[in-house]
Amino acid sequence: MAEQSRRLFLALWPEPALAERLHQLAGEAHRECGGRIMRRETLHLTLAFIGAVGEERLPELLTTLGRLRAPRFRMQLDVLGHWAHNHILWLGCTDAPPALPQLAADIRRELAAIGLPVSGPEFVPHMTLLRKAHVPRELPVFEPADWAVAEWVLVESRMTPHGADYQPLATWALD
Repeated sequence: MAEQSRRLFLALWPEPALAERLHQLAGEAHRECGGRIMRRETLHLTLAFIGAVGEERLPELLTTLGRLRAPRFRMQLDVLGHWAHNHILWLGCTDAPPALPQLAADIRRELAAIGLPVSGPEFVPHMTLLRKAHVPRELPVFEPADWAVAEWVLVESRMTPHGADYQPLATWALD
């Protein structure tokens, strides 16, 4: 019998009011860039993508991640960027607070310690707003958003006919 696995990642999830504001920004950018707008309920900032994890590894993963401690922090989402190679328009921060890359590094270290190394590029704090975007020379102007980050989340990604569906599995408060 095949082993059951879940496709997992760790992220920061904006509170509903901020998610709504960011979704509106995505709609404004969509008018200039086209593409596909990310659904409001899927907007997040990925800290680490784990990938397929066997069901039997979940208790160990939850225990390991539950031991991590990190401070609360604020960040200003103040820059739009575009990755031409995959046509993604993203929102990020000019100056990431030190606690953000530290949290991502701590998570990667703990995952590697239990044999779940995170593959992929170096951590770049961003939120995908549009996919398949065709960005003009100048990106849209927008009002920066302040984000008081108070928690981080383990999320399962399930593919559906309408795209990815994200199901939070665990949440940890920042100190």
